[in-house]
Amino acid sequence: MPMHQGLLPREGFKADSLFSIIDRTVLNPKLLLPIILLSRYTKKGQNLSILHPKAYSRIKALFYLAVIKSLSNYFSRGVLNNWVNDKYDWSREIVVVTGGAGGIGGHVVQLLAERGIKVVVLDIQPLTYPETPNIFYYKCDITSPTTLATVANTIRAEVGEPTILINNAGVARGKSILSATEKDIRFTFDVNTLAHYFTTKEFLPSMIKRNHGMIVTVASVAAWVTVPDMVDYAASKAAALSFHEGLTAELKTRYNAPRVRTVVVNQGYTKTALFTGYRNDSTFLMPTLEPETVAEGIVRQVLSGQSGQIIMPKFGNVLAMLAALPHWYQTGLRAKNEKIMTGFQGRQVVRDLERYYDEKEEKKGKRGHESGTDAGVEPGTGADPETSTVFVA
Repeated sequence: MPMHQGLLPREGFKADSLFSIIDRTVLNPKLLLPIILLSRYTKKGQNLSILHPKAYSRIKALFYLAVIKSLSNYFSRGVLNNWVNDKYDWSREIVVVTGGAGGIGGHVVQLLAERGIKVVVLDIQPLTYPETPNIFYYKCDITSPTTLATVANTIRAEVGEPTILINNAGVARGKSILSATEKDIRFTFDVNTLAHYFTTKEFLPSMIKRNHGMIVTVASVAAWVTVPDMVDYAASKAAALSFHEGLTAELKTRYNAPRVRTVVVNQGYTKTALFTGYRNDSTFLMPTLEPETVAEGIVRQVLSGQSGQIIMPKFGNVLAMLAALPHWYQTGLRAKNEKIMTGFQGRQVVRDLERYYDEKEEKKGKRGHESGTDAGVEPGTGADPETSTVFVA
């Protein structure tokens, strides 16, 4: 499963292709600087700059803009990484991926495993790909702190102490505010937001102790744009983004762990079972992403050993600024996208949420009367697959 190396992305010629060309040419200071120097310090260059003053002025303006952009990126990388470097020994790192049985998470797992890295998968669903010697699968309901704690102890005993956590699991119910039940809303936040807290509380302390590690938060561009029938999903992803930002600040100001990295992923609509039936009318600026494309972006960032933000496609950077734009534009954008969920048929492995939460309450009650052995490792949470949670992005 080698990473894509073509001139064009899997999605074809889209706006991202144009943005990449611009970055590599007219906003590339390494390309523009020789032109500036030649125009100033060679006879022919001086003559051309005199004959074409407007063109020369534009080239200089582009050069200054490119330098400013490069410096901004440099300082952003420095600040995000606290101006300290760290080394990763990939023969010893252990990566945990929630929702790694399939979808984006499944591709992340396979890409890492193919590089010889140990990968632990936490999911309620069975793997959709072959389990290799360095892939360790644990059936686990990540919305249960007790179950998660038990599974985490098993991971430490059988695999080792995880050094990288990728919070990838996600669900979407696809209902309006009034049609969504309390359980729909609770379930969305349990998986998309609260589980991030639970997994981080399990695995972050050892990273802080070593001052080494990484936590990846898979959010969404929905964190910036809320549209009808996706309000709970968008709110949960906005909360996940806030979680990432707060975690980044606390690592520096509360835990004195400047080498523990944080990464956030804001991806657009991706072709997975989670969003079957999603209607995408902006295929040039915001094309439908292949799960492999998103997975490769995540893996590249992880392998860099650096903190950062992944926005895919690149037009998503504009959506990040939506809150600063005039309300007439914000309101119009949300109204324009009111039909994107009308044909939604995303996979819902948990169809009976009443039963799902009743079982969770029943387990809590049993733990109150017994010593409490909510195992969470095979044979799993005790719920059958047709009424259990699916955690895939």
